[in-house]
Amino acid sequence: MIQFDEKIYFYLLAIVPIMALAFFFLQIWKKRTQKRFANAKLMKRLAPNRSSFKSALKLAFLLAGLSFLILGLVNPKIGTKLETVKREGVDIVFAIDVSKSMLAEDIAPNRLEKAKRIVSEIINQLASDRIGIIAYAGQAYPQLPITTDYGAAKMFLQSMNTDMLSSQGTAINAAIDLASTYYDDSQQTNRVLFIVSDGEDHSESSTTTSVENAVQNGIQIFTIGVGKEKGAPIPIKRNGIVESLKKDNEGEVVITRLNETILANIADRGNGEYIDGSNTEAAVEYIKEQLNRMDKTEFEAKQFAEYKDQFQWFLAAGFLFLFLDIFILDRKTQWLKKLNLFNEHGDA
Repeated sequence: MIQFDEKIYFYLLAIVPIMALAFFFLQIWKKRTQKRFANAKLMKRLAPNRSSFKSALKLAFLLAGLSFLILGLVNPKIGTKLETVKREGVDIVFAIDVSKSMLAEDIAPNRLEKAKRIVSEIINQLASDRIGIIAYAGQAYPQLPITTDYGAAKMFLQSMNTDMLSSQGTAINAAIDLASTYYDDSQQTNRVLFIVSDGEDHSESSTTTSVENAVQNGIQIFTIGVGKEKGAPIPIKRNGIVESLKKDNEGEVVITRLNETILANIADRGNGEYIDGSNTEAAVEYIKEQLNRMDKTEFEAKQFAEYKDQFQWFLAAGFLFLFLDIFILDRKTQWLKKLNLFNEHGDA
């Protein structure tokens, strides 16, 4: 397991490609300027020992040195020991709708990005709860099993998109059924399922049965609605540019609307509550209060401990490359020149 102490220093790595581009354009400028002064044959006679390869090599050493020094500032740490700790919390599963209707932009920037932001902010408020993530559209897909690794959860969360599932539609029942398999029956923790969706359900009859089964398994279901009741069209984009709007079989533009009624019914049957997700801060604060009221169950979790600093290796490598850059001259190396590896002196 790797941790980074100062991630902000990663931005300094942008210096590396900028310097490489600057060097490239400088070489072009030099060659053009030299051509105005004299032809290539004369320049070679005027500066016979100058090596074009050495200047590129020096730049490579300089950039490598700077890169390693920046990584040293970030200070990577490696977990060297896995230990079991006692924690108290709730088992939470997020089922996130990734159907095409979530591309509607009635909530900026679109419904899916809004859903991901809400879930990310909820994760930020958690302390020792375990979380899992499910993606669903026409079917449900396990995105992340129950874990205490919030960093991994956010990484998987950000990678979610409407193209990850081939079967389209919105089968909330499939998400509920899959979520029921996430919880550990050997540990009787409080079980919470958050369904984040616009409420378009193409399997309403099956959803009722799934909710009842989940409740029997001790799962409390909350629903979070994203979107507007007045609805919006579904844009079809390529490279971030809207090419057209999704249309039905009759050629009419499809308008997708937030269905609060379905989401409220699911939450009511699931002993939970429906939450309006239009205001992220208010929704997250309300969810935080609800989770704090729940009884916390003690469980065991494994986590890395005894993280060891690794910055010294990067600093050493950085100074080594900078040392090489300083002491390597732009002149040709004489013993290599004598070898005539590239037939520089012409045929004998």
